[in-house]
Amino acid sequence: MPRQVLPNVDLVVAGEQREWEGVDMHSMPTLPAGKAFAPEKPVRIVRALPLVTLCAGLIALAANPHSIAAGGPTSCESLSSLVLPHTTITSSQSVAAGGFMPPASPGRAGGPGGGGQAFAELPAFCRVAATLAPSSDSDIRVEVWLPVVGWNGKFEAVGNGGFAGSISYPAMAQALRRGYATSSTDTGHSGGGANFAMGHPEKLIDFGYRSVHEMTVAAKAIVGAFYGSGPQQSYFNGCSTGGRQALQEAQRFPSDFNGIIAGAAPHLQPQFLSGVVWIGQAALKDPGSSIPRTKYPAIHTAVLASCDALDGLKDGLIDDPTRCHFDPKVLQCQGNEGAECLTATQVEAARKIMAPESRTGSEVFLGLERGGELGRGGLTGGPEPNGDGIGQFKYIVFENPNWVPNNGGEQ
Repeated sequence: MPRQVLPNVDLVVAGEQREWEGVDMHSMPTLPAGKAFAPEKPVRIVRALPLVTLCAGLIALAANPHSIAAGGPTSCESLSSLVLPHTTITSSQSVAAGGFMPPASPGRAGGPGGGGQAFAELPAFCRVAATLAPSSDSDIRVEVWLPVVGWNGKFEAVGNGGFAGSISYPAMAQALRRGYATSSTDTGHSGGGANFAMGHPEKLIDFGYRSVHEMTVAAKAIVGAFYGSGPQQSYFNGCSTGGRQALQEAQRFPSDFNGIIAGAAPHLQPQFLSGVVWIGQAALKDPGSSIPRTKYPAIHTAVLASCDALDGLKDGLIDDPTRCHFDPKVLQCQGNEGAECLTATQVEAARKIMAPESRTGSEVFLGLERGGELGRGGLTGGPEPNGDGIGQFKYIVFENPNWVPNNGGEQ
């Protein structure tokens, strides 16, 4: 696809993964043909805000409105007879205020959370469930929620987390409480692992980008049928996998949304998950390399002591981690091991975690920037590397459920 500037779209991107900033997507390696779902062309970023701001709430972004032509409004229950391309409406029912109980989630929803109290505070709404089948192997489940009163005239689609596999009910609840018509999808499979993709290339495409677009098209049509006119503004809001979904929407389907919130986006997901496995191997390849969670505060304190003042202000923050060249060897234990020092093997593991992985001659993963140590326990706490990274290699790259990370080999 040719490079282009996105028309009529405000794109907000945020995240704490500075290692991705400035990387030319076109220079990065991809998985074999048919297996990659990395972006196809660069994105024009018009605004950047802190991740916590984006993932915690909604941002109203204005652009040229567009709407779906429709007749008069209709009842909730009558939406079950709505006919849309490759779409089956499986249910449409009115839900009383505070009456929604979410089903058990088989996957990871992602996006802004809420919990039981958030559902108890929901206003009355029309709940529509549908199954989309844009390919012969597609089974994309979506839900669309429509406020019965107080609709703000806008539509907000919400994203997922990890390998998805479930409807993002908490994020939908947050949007509904603010007056939005909202929708979410399980991206075409059930459960939070990558095993759905093995032998199912169409399902991988659904997960990669197609499910969100198809959901958006169907949801706008349902909104138009219910209210008698389509949304005046349409937004997408997602973090993590939802952030990647946001970037895919901006690049592949720029007319789907007027505004897009892309938080914590692993925009090169194959490379990111490869890096996750690399980090796990560096820290877990032998018991002596493992860095306990209790030691990361000491590492972080030492990093701040070394690099906090580089920007001229000592404020507990590292303004530009790329200027920080802290070497964890300064923390190597001089005697007995303790909580404030690292063994020699732990020093080497910490160095690898912070360094680029480029054995093939090109950087697959740029390492974790100095300053983010307090959030690394989940990637290095073991006993095995992160499950999403392992799943990518098992079910997408090698299509071998028995694959294990062992210096890149199979067992």
